[in-house]
Amino acid sequence: MTAYILRRLMYGVLILIGVNLFTFLLFFAVNTPDDMARLAIGGQRTSQEAVDRWKAERGYDKPLMYNSQAEGLQRYTDTVFYQRSVPLLVMDFGASDGGRDIGREIRDRMGPSLALAIPTFLLGLFASIVFSLTLVFFRATRLDFWGVVLCVILLSISGLFYIIAGQWLFSKLWRLVPYSGYAGGLDMVKFLALPVLVAVISRLGPEARFYRTLFLEEIGKDYVRTARAKGLSERIVLFRHVLRNAMLPILTGTVSAIPLLFMGSLIAESFFGIPGLGSYTIDAINAQDFSIVRAMVFLGSALYIVGLILADISYTLADPRVRFE
Repeated sequence: MTAYILRRLMYGVLILIGVNLFTFLLFFAVNTPDDMARLAIGGQRTSQEAVDRWKAERGYDKPLMYNSQAEGLQRYTDTVFYQRSVPLLVMDFGASDGGRDIGREIRDRMGPSLALAIPTFLLGLFASIVFSLTLVFFRATRLDFWGVVLCVILLSISGLFYIIAGQWLFSKLWRLVPYSGYAGGLDMVKFLALPVLVAVISRLGPEARFYRTLFLEEIGKDYVRTARAKGLSERIVLFRHVLRNAMLPILTGTVSAIPLLFMGSLIAESFFGIPGLGSYTIDAINAQDFSIVRAMVFLGSALYIVGLILADISYTLADPRVRFE
């Protein structure tokens, strides 16, 4: 198991190097440093002197990947790629194009993102599993039929509809919670209640329908019939046997998503005014701050690799038959 984890980590490092190189080439293939400077300080009418000054202050005046005018290793180290992208491999995010410390911004905004993501993740997972097990318990009945219809309706509606409808109903009509904003302490609850509720409802349809399919597949197997023949109740069969044996595909999606909770929600944080990493990324895209976007893409890739490794490890805990040699 240890050798398997080390091997996966080595593969992950190679993937991160590839992601870092690819995103660098992609970003600078779209916009040159001159274009980035003009976007940051005033458009196409900006003088070349101001553009050159902006580039020199941020290190974009150097060659991108190879400095033919330098000697020795400086041909590779005295470049934009080495000074702006290579430090990402050691989680040194540097400064944004606006001059602010990206690492500090990530640490400050991680709290609001987790405050929204963790309740959404836990409550959404609990609601989806309970709802799908209820449909399986009452399978082939009207409750099961209309439950599936509800799932199809929920997954067919855009997430933006839930946000707008929730703000109109709970904030404007009933005035139960604020439209948007964020505060620390206990006041956090009133600002996060609506985003969490909207997120749980929006993910209930696709997840419950998927889990219902898994449970129905398990419920027709021999071990379930054996458990029933022993006199076990349907509730015990579902929760002790069916749920446990259906955990592997559930763990694939849930455990691998745990590290990505740090990344926040792009849409929800922007609409509800939560100062998390999701809204930070959206603001960086709107401001054309490529240093922040590159940092967030790299961080998301690293967290996703960690999540996949955690999912593999969780398989051995859920099913003793799974072993990695």
